[in-house]
Amino acid sequence: MRLFTALLPPPQVVASLRDELARHPRDEGSGVLRWTGPAQWHLTLGFYGRDDPVARAHWLRERLAGLPAPTVRLTGAGTFPGVLWTGVQAAGLAELAAAVRPESEDREFRAHLTLARGDAPGALAVWTRLLAGYRSPRWTAGEVVLMRSDPGPGGPAYTTVERFRLGAPAGENLS
Repeated sequence: MRLFTALLPPPQVVASLRDELARHPRDEGSGVLRWTGPAQWHLTLGFYGRDDPVARAHWLRERLAGLPAPTVRLTGAGTFPGVLWTGVQAAGLAELAAAVRPESEDREFRAHLTLARGDAPGALAVWTRLLAGYRSPRWTAGEVVLMRSDPGPGGPAYTTVERFRLGAPAGENLS
């Protein structure tokens, strides 16, 4: 099964992001974008591909033991090729991501939450501008989840395999 670790935004952050997206007319190029829904919203920390969930959970338990809970806020927007995302400000997130980074990973960690996909640079640019001022409520991410990804007709379906509690909050000096 395909596995990854993530932080899940709490209900108040999901509601805030949903409200922000609803404030903008969907005819702003959104017809050419495939939007992710709240059930798919997460901040990926590490992607492991096809892996044994029991072995990966054991590995994660050792690496996450005693790590502080990051303080997180979603903010603004940006793009990767074919992807619209909202950015992340977080005290302690880089250290958490480094702890769960797979040995084979060579890409730089870039915290984000994917909002839409599509080969439409113009639409992605419009939505990046529309969401530039967005700021979610802050939250303390008290757990990391090991997730399973299964292909589905409307995009991947995610299932929680195991949850890992984190310790006391990391520094909360987010502006």
